[in-house]
Amino acid sequence: MMDIGISQIASIIWLGILTSISPCPLATNIAATTYIGRQIQSPFATIWAAVAYTIGRTVSYVLVASAIIAGLISIPFVSNFLQAHMNKILGPILLITGFFILELIPVRLPSFSWNTGMMKRLGDGGIPGAAALGFLFALAFCPVSAALFFGGVIPVSLKLQSRFFLPFLYGIGTAAPVIGFAVIIAHSARAAGLLFNRLAVFERVIRRITGAMFVLVGVYFCLKYLLGVINF
Repeated sequence: MMDIGISQIASIIWLGILTSISPCPLATNIAATTYIGRQIQSPFATIWAAVAYTIGRTVSYVLVASAIIAGLISIPFVSNFLQAHMNKILGPILLITGFFILELIPVRLPSFSWNTGMMKRLGDGGIPGAAALGFLFALAFCPVSAALFFGGVIPVSLKLQSRFFLPFLYGIGTAAPVIGFAVIIAHSARAAGLLFNRLAVFERVIRRITGAMFVLVGVYFCLKYLLGVINF
């Protein structure tokens, strides 16, 4: 694994947090945490359930990222090509990812259907059920979360040959606010609702800022490494 700097660590955690407060993952995370908390019927246990849910999501992302990265670097031709041209590839990837984040490119992804029976079985499973729910919900990608994970986390992790560490940080970031919500839900569902509404507004602003940054960095990489028209 190549040396990983503070900027890469911070950017990956930021992508995870942005994923967690995007409308689809945020609603899913809160619904899962609330449901599990109601099944457990204990404020303290609700927080532990949120921690288990976080672990489940993190394991899911690490396994997916590890499989993709290990598969790519295990093929000599692909590995050599990526090592030689990764910066050239990153430009278009970041540019397109920025367009997805800004919702300039419409896309529909197949979604998982979670029935009440499955939710109840996992909710009744206590802490292990919460971890299983986090693992499964992490796989239910929506357009924004898919763009952030496959267009942001995977390329950076691949460039730095980080199969576990960066995806692990991303997974923590995606579920970190869930623990905060669990604490709030354990004391006041009304306060959680108010925070949810404010986060929805905040998310739109920071998503646009992040999307614009992806586009700008993508343009820079394209101009510098792909087209060679700038040298700074």
